Amino acid sequence: MTIISSVQNLKQSIRDVAEKSGRDPESVRLVLVTKTVEPSLVLEAYQSGERDFGENRVQEWQEKKDALPKDIRWHLIGYLQTNKVKYVVGQVAIIHSLDRLELADAIDKQAKAKGIAEVPCLVQVNMSGEESKFGLDPARVEDFVKQMLRRSTIKILGLMSIGPSPTSGQASPDSQGRLLTEDQGRIRECFRKTRELREVLKKKFPQYSWDVLSMGMSGDFRVAIEEGSNMLRIGTLVFGDRKR
Repeated sequence: MTIISSVQNLKQSIRDVAEKSGRDPESVRLVLVTKTVEPSLVLEAYQSGERDFGENRVQEWQEKKDALPKDIRWHLIGYLQTNKVKYVVGQVAIIHSLDRLELADAIDKQAKAKGIAEVPCLVQVNMSGEESKFGLDPARVEDFVKQMLRRSTIKILGLMSIGPSPTSGQASPDSQGRLLTEDQGRIRECFRKTRELREVLKKKFPQYSWDVLSMGMSGDFRVAIEEGSNMLRIGTLVFGDRKR
């Protein structure tokens, strides 16, 4: 199957799930994750009409952006080290992984130094509570956002969350991203709680738009759409399993 046909199949699946959930399919934005993916394959996805691509590592993103069309909207979706912030600010569409004050301060400092008024960010929440995942404890998010009000260049667009990993011994998602086990219930609960947290924050902090709810990857995007996600981060269903 070609990259273009994989993108088309994925977009059709997204439309189907959105429509069954009573949602406008156009309200769900797709970010194709290109971690370890060769630029030539990214270009194929670009030629299918996609423009939003996400990278986990700053160095890999730098190498790819120079080799690919300039109108790509790059998203930094992985853990961001403070010493790499200077390369990212003003160069990516959204930083998805704002999860600590140290990072916020580094972003704010770099933005002011570069004369950039706003840096679009998503607050990453560790709703599953898994130690292997980054993100803020849900109980700390409100206080964190309150502190962002003093960092004028930080423009919070919404929340990002990663669903819990499949339970040990349970079956993994099939080739179409359908969950085959009771893991679906755990994932649905995490996504629902993230959506509910965003609603609370929207009321308490109207200074920010809270337009984006970034939830759902290759294995759980269907549940994510059903629970209100409007931004998916998907790689494997288009580019295949990661090489490293």
